[in-house]
Amino acid sequence: MNRMTILSTAALVLVGLMAVASPAAAQCFADYKAKRDNPLQLHYGVAEVSPAACGSVTQAAQELRPRLAAEGWELLNVVSVFDEGGLAERQENAGQYYLRF
Repeated sequence: MNRMTILSTAALVLVGLMAVASPAAAQCFADYKAKRDNPLQLHYGVAEVSPAACGSVTQAAQELRPRLAAEGWELLNVVSVFDEGGLAERQENAGQYYLRF
């Protein structure tokens, strides 16, 4: 084997090992506020969002808005986006809307 073939093979093996060793995409969540009219109802909830939507509250809102609308809710705002470490502290406040949407 020549030197270039050895280097190319080593690079491929390294890339393959990195792909296998890399952690799975972390879960991402958003907490939000929503409303429904006639009669007025408000709720605070927590929902899982895609890792792509975890970059900002704007991206999370774009993902959550249609999910909530399908059930007759209007998204008022996304409070924050966070990883699984923030779930436990929000569960009680979200009540029945914890991971519902």
